[in-house]
Amino acid sequence: MTDLSQLNTANLLDYGMVGLYFAIIIWVGIYAAGKNKSTEDFFKGGGKVPWLVAGLSNWVSGFSAFMFVAAAGFTYNYGVGAILIFTSAFWAYLLGYWFFAARWRRARIATPLEFLTRRFSPSTTYYYSVTAVIPQIVGIGQGLYILCIFVATALGFADRTFEIGGIAISGFQLSIVVTGLVMMVYTVIGGLWAAVLSDAVQSVIIITMTVLIFPVSFSYLGEGHGILAGLERLINEAPAGYFRLSGDLASPLFLVSYFLNVIIGYNVSWALVQRYHSVPDERDARKMAMLCAVLSLVGPLLWILPVMASRVIFPDMQALWPSFAVPAEASFVSLALLLLPHGLIGFVISAILSATLGQANDAFNWLTATLTKDIYVPLQKRLANRIPSDRHQLMAARSMMFVVGVLGIIVALLIPKAGGAFAFALEYYSLTAAFSMPVVLGMVYTRTPWWSGIASCSAAIAVALALMMAGAWNEHAFVRNMISESVVATAVFFGSALFFRKEDVRNEHVLALERDLERPILAAAEKFDPSGFHVYRLLGRVCLVLGGVLTVCLAVPSGPVSPSWINLVMGVFLLLLGGIILNRSRERPATVASQSAEGE
Repeated sequence: MTDLSQLNTANLLDYGMVGLYFAIIIWVGIYAAGKNKSTEDFFKGGGKVPWLVAGLSNWVSGFSAFMFVAAAGFTYNYGVGAILIFTSAFWAYLLGYWFFAARWRRARIATPLEFLTRRFSPSTTYYYSVTAVIPQIVGIGQGLYILCIFVATALGFADRTFEIGGIAISGFQLSIVVTGLVMMVYTVIGGLWAAVLSDAVQSVIIITMTVLIFPVSFSYLGEGHGILAGLERLINEAPAGYFRLSGDLASPLFLVSYFLNVIIGYNVSWALVQRYHSVPDERDARKMAMLCAVLSLVGPLLWILPVMASRVIFPDMQALWPSFAVPAEASFVSLALLLLPHGLIGFVISAILSATLGQANDAFNWLTATLTKDIYVPLQKRLANRIPSDRHQLMAARSMMFVVGVLGIIVALLIPKAGGAFAFALEYYSLTAAFSMPVVLGMVYTRTPWWSGIASCSAAIAVALALMMAGAWNEHAFVRNMISESVVATAVFFGSALFFRKEDVRNEHVLALERDLERPILAAAEKFDPSGFHVYRLLGRVCLVLGGVLTVCLAVPSGPVSPSWINLVMGVFLLLLGGIILNRSRERPATVASQSAEGE
């Protein structure tokens, strides 16, 4: 049986890889700053973000340290059921491709929560700002907290104490502050362009890491007889019932609730809405949704199957990590520490950093857009009887990003006092469906009065809180909250339709939205903007930098289980990928220009 002595630990080279990642992300933020000429550029990329980059950005923002830690623990324990759960976003994005992508693009909004103003009322936007925005700040803090538990432990300084300016701070707290500051710097400087560009860079790291871990894991499991032998060994040696649905996964009610949650979350989340509005037109929005669907089906399999293999490689995770509260959550990290050489270990740490920062950064960006466009500007108009200039709004947005970032860091530092991340999360995340239901219903059906969003959301929250306080069905709290909130919100929403009057002047904005939802947004060919290809060139350069560094890591000594030639394989892969991206991004603008000339 594999023991702790066989696992590699992060060394100076791995620290250097993490430092390189931070440097690249900050460089991306500085690069993105040059693209921001107005608040439209800052918040939605001027509608010029290439669909491929927007799709990669959106897909990678669905990852976090949770996927490689908590979700890995779930996979280790429940086996094949994880495939059903963690590929479910595929169906949600397909629905987005067929319905939501085009409708979100046609809504013609500058910020995500502006939809609430157009569909319901300004009061609804203020209501959501108070009830939904604050939990997002908490969510940013929680994401940093979970991430830094992993990072500080993997890098070996979680329990160390540092003296900074006469103040004693633990290694874990220092990791929260440093990681949070990096996120703030590149987002405050670069806005949405920084978000999508950094997400695209992060997608390269995550895809490379997950593509690598699959063959390496099953080759090791096959004991020299190849990947297929490893798959055969997993099938033969996995625990009984590992390839059947068990626990909550065997409950149809749980599966219905989970899929409902996924369908809602992956079609009306504010970060996704912002991505749909960052691309040139609705055709690109649909392409983006389809790309996310494919990646959401294939991508998770590349890390789910290796984690299932870890059940055979590490049959007793408790013995391997006796100090962990949930040892199974270390299954993916254990695979990396066992099978990857130094250099790639830092690469994996960077990948998990990438995943969580991508998710937090997207919430960070749309949240600031809402605070600026939907709160600050209307208040200035009401109190000072003027609309701030575009430059003034941009300065306000950057200031608010700084404030939101500081608040997120503070929340992350305070979470341990509230019982830890998971206990903290249970206090409010089980209620989020109440906020999403009116949005998805309002997109599907428009003939309800201005107050229907507030009424349906408030009713759902009230019923869910009442059931929680009464202790009803506590052993199935997730199902209870999802079902009760969905049923109540739907009943109140459609019940309010009885009060809708088309001739009411207060419904004119709803009728205008209806007309917009019927009008396609299709960019004219002559308005093609080749500036988007700068994005691909940046990605190509990042691939070359990472590939070059990993290739050099071939010279680093390693053991027989984690040979250094793996660094060379991945380095060459990234060099080839970077070369292809740079080559294609140089050729295409000229091709388009010549086609335009021929058409004339």
